[in-house]
Amino acid sequence: MPHFSVAEYDQRVTGTRRAMAAAGVDALLLFKPESHYWLTGYDTFGYCFFQCLVLTADGRMTLLTRSADLRQARQTSTIEDIRVWVDRDGADPVAELRTLLAELNLGGCRLGVEWRSHGLVAADGMALQAALDGFARTEDASLLVSRLRLVKSPAELEAVREAGRLGDRAFAAALETAAPGVDEGVVLAAMHDAIFAAGGDYPGNPFIIGSGSDALLCRYKSGRRRLTADDQLTLEWAGVWRHYHAASMRTVVIGRARPRHLELFAAARESLLACEALLAPGRTFGDVFAGHGGTLDRHGLGAHRLNACGYSLGAVFAPSWMDWPMVYAHNPVVIERGMVIFLHMILADSETETAMTLGRTSIIGETGPESVSAVPLEFVTL
Repeated sequence: MPHFSVAEYDQRVTGTRRAMAAAGVDALLLFKPESHYWLTGYDTFGYCFFQCLVLTADGRMTLLTRSADLRQARQTSTIEDIRVWVDRDGADPVAELRTLLAELNLGGCRLGVEWRSHGLVAADGMALQAALDGFARTEDASLLVSRLRLVKSPAELEAVREAGRLGDRAFAAALETAAPGVDEGVVLAAMHDAIFAAGGDYPGNPFIIGSGSDALLCRYKSGRRRLTADDQLTLEWAGVWRHYHAASMRTVVIGRARPRHLELFAAARESLLACEALLAPGRTFGDVFAGHGGTLDRHGLGAHRLNACGYSLGAVFAPSWMDWPMVYAHNPVVIERGMVIFLHMILADSETETAMTLGRTSIIGETGPESVSAVPLEFVTL
């Protein structure tokens, strides 16, 4: 069964239909797993194959998917009309979608399409555009549902808070495990164990873990090393509850901290607090980035910082837990109450091979942010 009430899903569909009317579209062709999950509860990783949820202006929903996801949709979602395209040599699910759209009397209509989606690869997108040419008018509706998902309901915010608690459990497990001679994989396993044992989920992308020179990286990569007596360990992870993410990021020093570590931590903390002071309704994502860039540049760290310092979070799926929009220069998206935003201060001094990161997730309240992590912003050495 879906994780939210039928009334909540009904409200989400109603809000989406209002947005469709405002955009002047007669139906949506939804390919984002986040849209499927938010609107109906449909929960799968089968979106790596062609499947489409059609939502019409009058509220009808039809899912076109594979047989492997038929029972998945029945058991996890509110969708009643589920159609299956058959795996076989020469299968053409795009043509079957066009036939379905004709059955739904959508010929000649305006169709909003989620073109920018991991659930619609380029080849299928081109085939879809060709199949709809002359059948219906299409327009990019990639952000229509994404904009609605930005502001969370009270029930969603409770899921985010629970994800925050799980994230804190994972960090505590990392601190209990990390020590000289310990393999990074043991630390990583302890973090995941803490989340899974408490009922949490897989994250939308791998946790980041790196020590030594790899602590300067801000992406996961294969390969492990053992921590040394004087080391640095960068972790980016997320507590995940019902697919809702609460991300955090920290660089922990093993043994003796170098003066550069302390300098970078002080700047990162100042920058994070400056950014969080701007997390208020009416501000923009670009305003928040100005707090990041301005602070770190004043410390002479412009060459060591990134060009983005965070993003929205919610119920998202692989390959990334990053949600739209990102925090970068001049982004005009306005912050609203009920949004969930992860901010990360990432500093990588390649000349001295010194890393420092600091990040946490906040819920936007009436006047400012509510951190979903109880971990204090303190320099951590082990």
